[in-house]
Amino acid sequence: MLSEAGLVDSVPRALPPRAIYPLRFADGSTLELGRRTVVMGVLNVTPDSFSDGGRFLNLPDALDAARRMTEDGAELIDVGGESTRPGASPVHEEREARRVVPVIEAIKRELTVRVSVDTSKASVARRAFEAGADLLNDVSALGDPTMLPLLVERRAPVVLMHMRGRPLTMQRDTRYHDLLGSVLGFLETRTNAAVAGGVREDRIVVDPGIGFGKSYGGNLAILRQIPALAAVAKPILIGASRKSFLGKVPGLPGDDRLHGSLAVAAFASAQGAHIIRAHDVAATVHVVRMIDAIRNP
Repeated sequence: MLSEAGLVDSVPRALPPRAIYPLRFADGSTLELGRRTVVMGVLNVTPDSFSDGGRFLNLPDALDAARRMTEDGAELIDVGGESTRPGASPVHEEREARRVVPVIEAIKRELTVRVSVDTSKASVARRAFEAGADLLNDVSALGDPTMLPLLVERRAPVVLMHMRGRPLTMQRDTRYHDLLGSVLGFLETRTNAAVAGGVREDRIVVDPGIGFGKSYGGNLAILRQIPALAAVAKPILIGASRKSFLGKVPGLPGDDRLHGSLAVAAFASAQGAHIIRAHDVAATVHVVRMIDAIRNP
């Protein structure tokens, strides 16, 4: 059947379906995931992060960056005080807290945006929640045994990520007998543990951990399998922005990762990812809104 514009009203849907999930926060509000692609802006307040290390150590600079990302369409700002790049050494919890807490306080005081804290330490997460953080982004998937009871106490949502090993060692062996099976099994196990420990189902997001203990080919394989990740029955976050594997594509310059980051964001959104974690927020929002328009005519 043709519309007044002469276009076909309904066409076969070639893109995989994307489930709708309400992500519930401690204050009872929800962020509906699935009808559009949510962009999480990256704000690293570290001297050694692989892409923006040292740029936002000054509080006014960090707040300005958060303001720009919010104005550009980020619905979450992910504040991190410890680099998780390959080979990164851990940071003492007190130093990490000193980096993130003032930034979170300033963002929540000055801006209307939800804030995520990127940490695997419960002591840092507690201080971040007290400063106003809304969500935990934990690359260790509750590796700290005191993190789970903290989440239950604070009624906070969490991103559980797959990583084999730790940032210092994770790239030493990226071989898997069954990469997708390993990622799915890990995420299911950690999700079930969180729920059994008292975290509500509607407070969990999963992340396959692009760039965390995976080879160049492994990262591409995971991206191809985004629809299969839906088996975990949780919202999916993809964070590939500016990562080193983007500079290894044959025939492309290795020092320009923006276009690769945007290509992955577009592909991930089209394949059903709910949240895209990105450094280049304005460009990423533009790309995923176009994908959303194609997905949802």
